[in-house]
Amino acid sequence: MKNSLKYNIAAGIICFLSHVALAQTPIYKDRSKPLDERAKDLVSKLTLEEKASLLGYNSKAVPRLGIPAYNWWNEGLHGVARAGEATIFPQAIGMAATFNDDLIKQVSTVISTEARAKYNLAIAQDRHLQYMGLTFWTPNINIFRDPRWGRGQETYGEDPYLTATIGSAFVRGLQGDDPHYLKTSATAKHFAVHSGPEAVRDKFDAIVDEKDLRETYLYAFHALVSGAHVESVMSAYNRVNGVPNSVNKMLLTDILRKEWGFKGHVVTDCGALDDVFSTHKTLPGPVETAAAAIKAGINLDCSTVLQNDVVKAIKQGLLTENEVDQRLTELLKTEFKLGFYDDPNNIPFHTYGADSVHNAAHVALSRKVAEQSMVLLKNNNNVLPLDKAKYPSMMIIGPNAAAFDPMIGNYHGVSSKVVNFVEGITGAVGPETRIEYDLGANYDDTTHFGGTWAAGNTDVTIAVIGLSPVLEGEAGDAFLSKSGGDKKDLSLPESEIKFMKALRQSVRNKPVIAVITAGSDVDVSAIEPYADAIVFAWYPGEQGGNAFADILFGKTSPSGHLPLTFYKSINDVPDYQDYSMKDRTYRYFNKPVQYPFGFGMSYTSFEYKTQTAPAKQYKLKDSVSVTVNVKNTGKMAGDEVVQAYIEYPNIDRMPLKELKGFKRVAVAQGGEQAASIRIPVSDLQKWDMKKHAWQLYPGEYKLVLGSNSQDAKLTYSFTIK
Repeated sequence: MKNSLKYNIAAGIICFLSHVALAQTPIYKDRSKPLDERAKDLVSKLTLEEKASLLGYNSKAVPRLGIPAYNWWNEGLHGVARAGEATIFPQAIGMAATFNDDLIKQVSTVISTEARAKYNLAIAQDRHLQYMGLTFWTPNINIFRDPRWGRGQETYGEDPYLTATIGSAFVRGLQGDDPHYLKTSATAKHFAVHSGPEAVRDKFDAIVDEKDLRETYLYAFHALVSGAHVESVMSAYNRVNGVPNSVNKMLLTDILRKEWGFKGHVVTDCGALDDVFSTHKTLPGPVETAAAAIKAGINLDCSTVLQNDVVKAIKQGLLTENEVDQRLTELLKTEFKLGFYDDPNNIPFHTYGADSVHNAAHVALSRKVAEQSMVLLKNNNNVLPLDKAKYPSMMIIGPNAAAFDPMIGNYHGVSSKVVNFVEGITGAVGPETRIEYDLGANYDDTTHFGGTWAAGNTDVTIAVIGLSPVLEGEAGDAFLSKSGGDKKDLSLPESEIKFMKALRQSVRNKPVIAVITAGSDVDVSAIEPYADAIVFAWYPGEQGGNAFADILFGKTSPSGHLPLTFYKSINDVPDYQDYSMKDRTYRYFNKPVQYPFGFGMSYTSFEYKTQTAPAKQYKLKDSVSVTVNVKNTGKMAGDEVVQAYIEYPNIDRMPLKELKGFKRVAVAQGGEQAASIRIPVSDLQKWDMKKHAWQLYPGEYKLVLGSNSQDAKLTYSFTIK
C-alpha cells in the first residue's frame, strides 16, 4: 500500500512537471501550432532593433530566443554552387533542351539532397556560412527574349510555356514533397521583365504594355506561384514602366500576393534597394527606400538598406512597426518550414551526410541530362555515329576541348571529377586507338593555328569550339565580354572561324566533327561549311565529355531540342532595349532562321499516327486532348520529343503559334510508343487590353504536332464558341 502511494505521488509529480514544462514552451517552439501563430509569436518577442537585424540576407543571431545566425544567399542553378564538392549538372539552358520535366525534377531533387547534406555537415561544426544554407536563389525564369543577353544561359529559353514547365519541375524537386517541411526553399527570379542589357540593368527602365507583361513576362512566374508553390520570389534590378521592381507595389503586392495568392517571401536582388536611390534616383535616399520596399512587399534585402534604415523610417513616420512585423512574419515562416526551430529528429532530412553528396548515382544523372541536352544540328551522309573500328586515329582539338569553364557555365559549383571532351572521348576508346590533342586556337588569335597539320595525319577530327562564361554571362563575371556581359552579335570568335577553315583545308576529305559550347544562339553558318557534323553541347556540366562520347560513338542517339530560335542575323531582331515582343522569338518572328525553336536531329527517324484525335469543339472548362503513336522507323533506338503547338484565330497581336504541350518518349528500333498531351482550354486565353482581364476568344484553332516549331506531322482543327 505504501509503495503504491509513493508510486502515485511520483507519477503525479511527473505529470505536473510535464504540464509546467509544456506551459513554459513558447508557441513558436511548439511544432503542433499553426505556422502563422508560431511566426507571429516569435516576432512579438523581438525588439525593433532585432527585427531590423533579421531583414538582411546575412541575418544576425538572437541567442536569447534561439534564432540562429543565417545567410540567406545560396545558389543552385544547376547544382549546389560555390560551396565545395557537389554534382555539376548542365547549365539551365541545356536542361531546358531536354524537354524532359520529369528528368529535371530528378536533377533538382539531387541538388536539394546535396544541399541538405552539406547544411547538416556545416551545422554540425557550428558553421553558418554563405552558400551552405537551404534558401536557394534559383531558378531564373526570365524569358530569353534577345540572343544578346549574356545571362540567357541561366534561363529555360524563349518560350513561356517551356519555361513554366521546366521551372515548376525544378521547384518541386528543390522543395520536396514532405507535408510538414521544405527540403530547401526555391526562388523564382528575377521579377519582372528582366533580360538585359546587363551593362545598364541597375538603371534601365523596361517599357512594356499590359499584354506582353501578362502573356510573356509574368506567365512563368504565375505558374511557379500557383502551381509549384515556390517559396520565394526575387525582385529584379530594373524599373518596369518607370517604377523600380523592388518598390513596385503593383507587382509585389497587387499581382503577386493579392491576385495570385503568393504566401512566401520576396527578396531583392543584391544591391537593388541601393539602386532605387543611387542609380534609378526615384527616391531621395535609403530611409525613404526602406519604407517604400516594406510597403511594396519586400521581406528580405540582399544588401543592408533594411537593416540600417528601417528603424529610422519608423522614427520619421514613414513606416509603422506593424508593417515591419507583417513582412518579418512572412519571412520567418520560411525558416519554420525549413525546420530551424524544431527538434532535428522530426525533420526527415536531418540524417543526410557526406554519402549524399556527389555520389555515383548523382554523377550518372548528370551524364544522362547532358546526353539528352545535346542538339545535333548537322549530320552529312550520316557520318555520326562513328564506328570506332573505322577510325584508328583521332585528333581532338580546339580552345574548348580541355577547358574547365565551357563545361560548367556560370553560377556553378566545383567538382573533383569533371570530365572534359578530351577525357571523355579518350575514355570511350581503347588504348589501341591513337588520340592526339591540341589547343588549336584561342579566342583572339587570328593567325596561328596549332595542330591543324597534325589533324591531317589522323582519320577523324573532333573540333571543340564556341563560347565560354567569360565571353557571355553576368555583368562583372564575363570579363572578356565587350558589352558588360552581353554579346554584341551572334558571331563566334573570329579566330575560331579561321581555325575551322584552316582545319578543313588540312584534313581534306576526312571527317570533321564540330562541337559548339555556348549558352545562346550563335552564327553556326560561319563554320558549317567546314564540318561534316555539328553538335551543340551548351555548357554541359561535369559529365559533358562522357555524354558527348556516348553520342559520338552511338551509345545513345542525340535527342536535345533547341529551347530558343537560332536567328540568321542580329539585324533580324529589334533593338536590344525594346521590350515589346513584336518580331521576337518563334511566337512572333516570321522570317527565315538558322534553326527553328524546338529543332534537333536524331540518328533515327520517327512517324506519328493518330490514336485519339481531339474533339471538334471546346469550351473554357474543357481540355484539348490528343494521343499519337510514335513509331521508330530508323536503325537504332532513340527518344522523340512530340511538341504540340497552337495556332490561333486571326485576331490582332495573336502569336503565330505557341507551344502548349510536349512529351518525350523512348522508342525501341522498330517499336511504337504512345504520347498523350492534354492542353487546358483556359491556357489558350489571351489578355484583353480593354477589359484588363483574360479572355478566351472564339474562332477556329489548330493543334499542330511535330518535332520542332516549323514541323507539322499532324494537324487538327477545332473551334471555340
